[in-house]
Parts: sequence; C-alpha cells; structure tokens
Amino acid sequence: MSLEEKQKSKFSVTDRLKSANHAWRGIGLLIRTSHNAWVEIFFGAMALYLGYILNISGTEWAVLVLAIGLVIVAEAFNTAIEVDIDMTSPEYHPYGRDTKDIAAGAVLLMVFMATVIALIIFVPKILPNML
Repeated sequence: MSLEEKQKSKFSVTDRLKSANHAWRGIGLLIRTSHNAWVEIFFGAMALYLGYILNISGTEWAVLVLAIGLVIVAEAFNTAIEVDIDMTSPEYHPYGRDTKDIAAGAVLLMVFMATVIALIIFVPKILPNML
C-alpha cells in the first residue's frame, strides 16, 4: 500500500490490532536474539527487587522504572540498527561498523545513566544500615 493510499484509508481497529501484533513480535525477537537484552532485563529485575526490599518512594519508583525502560528501548533500537546494517551491508564496510558502534555506544551511555540513577536512589538507603 502506497503512502497516498494509507493517508486515504479509514481508521480500522483490525489494522491497529495487526500493528500491535507486529510490535509484540518485535519484542519477542529482541528477547530471543539479543543476549545483552537478557543481561539488562536481569539487572533491571534486580533493581526492582532492591527497590521493593528498600521500600523506595513513588518518585524513586517512577525514575527507576523509566531508567530500566530506557535501557531496554535503547537496546531495541541498537538491535534494529544491527539487523538493518547486516541486511543492507553484508560485506564489511567502515560506515556500517561506525553505525553499529555508535548505536552500541548509545546503549552504553544509557546504562551509565541508569547506573548513576540507581546509585542515587539506593546508596543513601544502604549506607546508613552499613555504618
């Protein structure tokens, strides 16, 4: 269907459900194919468990969940970029490598930010109990 045909088509609940199915398939592919996503989900789950144990505030929950979600979303974009580069440039090309490295770097930056957020939330709650 061309862009012009899509613009003229009417809203369809069925089409929206099909679209959602594609999105769920994408999440499944991410989980099945990205080892890094598993690591990020594991550490995210550990952070959620620690938040429960330490009884963090509602605001801290919101920030923690947002940070975990952003790491996983960054990983999803990184994985999508890697799949696209592998498909469109099967032979080595320095620009393909650069694109993949930049996308992976974005994930790493988000992991660093999420780690800082976790430290800001958890260290003040853990440290007084250790002293």
